[in-house]
Amino acid sequence: MKGEQIPYKMLRQDAYSTWLGIEILECEIGKVKVALTIRKEMLNSMGKAHGGISYSLADTAFGFAANTHGKYAVSIETSINHIEALNEGDVIVAESVIEKVNNKIGFNIIEVKRGDELVALFKGVVYRTSKDWE
Repeated sequence: MKGEQIPYKMLRQDAYSTWLGIEILECEIGKVKVALTIRKEMLNSMGKAHGGISYSLADTAFGFAANTHGKYAVSIETSINHIEALNEGDVIVAESVIEKVNNKIGFNIIEVKRGDELVALFKGVVYRTSKDWE
């Protein structure tokens, strides 16, 4: 399977990302940009988007980009810094760019933005298996 097709296959098989309403905006080998719109059921007790929403978007971008190289890749450590609160109706975008692949472990930083504003910074470590995507 061609690498740029893998994230589309992953999204079709991902009930959670589908429920979130994640859309793939751009996809090429080593680069994926995804977006979602904050809905009412994504809000926490303070009326702001639950932190897990931006985390999930960034984690999806991270996982999709890591898998474009054709091998099954899984995250083994991730973290996020929440910089700005998000509101119902906000559209957020996460872009993952993996520029170099030369071993089993990969590191990446994903920016989550609302327009041009940085709202979260996600860091991830991925393990690349030897299993090919088919």
